[in-house]
Amino acid sequence: MKVSSLFTVLGIMAALASCAGHSAADTPAAVRKGETMSDAASSIPAPWSAEKAWNWYKQYPWLSGCNFIPSTASNELEMWQAGSWDPQSIERELGYAQNLGFNVMRVFLHYLAWKEDAAGFYSRLDQYLSIAQSRGIYTILVLNDSCWNPEPFTGPQPPPVPFRHNSQWLQSPGNTGLVESAEYAQVETYVRSTVRRYGQDRRVLLWDLLNEPDNDNGGRFPAELRNKSDYTYRLLADSFRWAREENPGQPLSAGLWAGDWHKGRLNRFNQLQTSESDVITFHNYDNKLGLSMRIAEIKAFGRPAICTEYMARPTGSTFRNCMPLLKKEGIGAINWGFVSGKTQTVYPWDSWTKDYSAEPALWFHDILRSDGSPYDSAECEFIRTLNAQR
Repeated sequence: MKVSSLFTVLGIMAALASCAGHSAADTPAAVRKGETMSDAASSIPAPWSAEKAWNWYKQYPWLSGCNFIPSTASNELEMWQAGSWDPQSIERELGYAQNLGFNVMRVFLHYLAWKEDAAGFYSRLDQYLSIAQSRGIYTILVLNDSCWNPEPFTGPQPPPVPFRHNSQWLQSPGNTGLVESAEYAQVETYVRSTVRRYGQDRRVLLWDLLNEPDNDNGGRFPAELRNKSDYTYRLLADSFRWAREENPGQPLSAGLWAGDWHKGRLNRFNQLQTSESDVITFHNYDNKLGLSMRIAEIKAFGRPAICTEYMARPTGSTFRNCMPLLKKEGIGAINWGFVSGKTQTVYPWDSWTKDYSAEPALWFHDILRSDGSPYDSAECEFIRTLNAQR
């Protein structure tokens, strides 16, 4: 879902966006006094030891799968709200995943789906987890996300913008949940309640607390908070603390996705992510050489690792290039995209700035068409064969 290749193209937009959003006066007091970066992180209970993390990891076969949203949903709210909940498509598409030998899916939740109807939300999540379990698939749950539209709203979601990559994806909790103290308190309840409810549930493999927390989305959204990183740093630190205090049986993580990952050269987000994650998760859309360099950086942390996003064909991040390397290194492999649908991620990142009028010959993400037929039959057979060799 990522924007790394667009940052240069959208640099001018970022400058314009800096004129929008909330002022410095809206920044939490602790941030203005320089306290959040130290105090929030220092209050987090200790993470698992490396030994405990490895003992956990060795219980499982090699993990491979996809970031999953049914083809009938354009964003997390459309997936989880009662009015657009589609268990039939989920059942069918997870069957496709089972046929390819995948054993894990990474699934994004949304705070507003919980806020609107917590009982219904949990009922639907229970149903999803049961479907996945029946297909032999574990689930990584992503609690919140810093990517894309910062102003989510409940109810019917807008239709996808034609030919645009991930045109309706939503941040969670969004600007209001980050800025307003009463709303932020509800975000805490959402995180704690969800981890408490599923913290001993074997269907849940791992908690991914906040997706790409310091992603500013390339200045694409004028409503993006000018000082968003201060808020998302606070949310990331608090989420580790909230979740850890609920004592789940699964590991906690928040994935690295940008910056220098060498020890001693980590930015404040990457430092927090690597010091507090029980299992290291990361994103990489580079070719085989770029991925191998990132793997070397990841291995220095001495913990199990899962690549929770990869595979963008035009960049060289393909199944043939990257999946065998991840398997050889004992690193879980979770690609972006599965069944092509309303997220439209067969289109590349630059579809936000470049006009497309037809499906690209080379798909960016995704593996199957909406009817379950493969985009590339040979690619699917490669995936199936590699997955069978666990």
